[in-house]
Amino acid sequence: MGLPRELMDRATAAVLAGDLDALREIYASDVVATTPDEGELHGIDRFIKWNQAFVGSFSDRQYISMKEHETADCAIDEGEFVGTHTQPLEMPDGQAIPPTGRQVRMRAADVATVRDGRIVRHDFYFDQLDMLVQLGLLEVPTGISTT
Repeated sequence: MGLPRELMDRATAAVLAGDLDALREIYASDVVATTPDEGELHGIDRFIKWNQAFVGSFSDRQYISMKEHETADCAIDEGEFVGTHTQPLEMPDGQAIPPTGRQVRMRAADVATVRDGRIVRHDFYFDQLDMLVQLGLLEVPTGISTT
């Protein structure tokens, strides 16, 4: 296992444990992250705030890994995030979705790029529509499968 895989695994464990302060040791202070819901985030403070809003909304968090890849400077994960929506979920516009008590199981992929011993870029991919359907906030559009 190389450094990119080690850092990705540490980041995933920290997020699942809710230990967001640990991310400061893993990510560069000027990290750039892309997210499906808020677009491009700049800097560790902004990145931690995004994680806190999302992760803090779901209890019994877990990540089920399906595939792991690594290159000299990059780690790529594909899997499922599972959690129960038990706290308000802050939206990018400042509004919050009240807890639904529903469990979500979202397929996700993310790519972390490492330089000088820290993650400098992290790109997250997950289906927001699927999440909102699972939370009971939207109906499944006709002709679309959520499996």
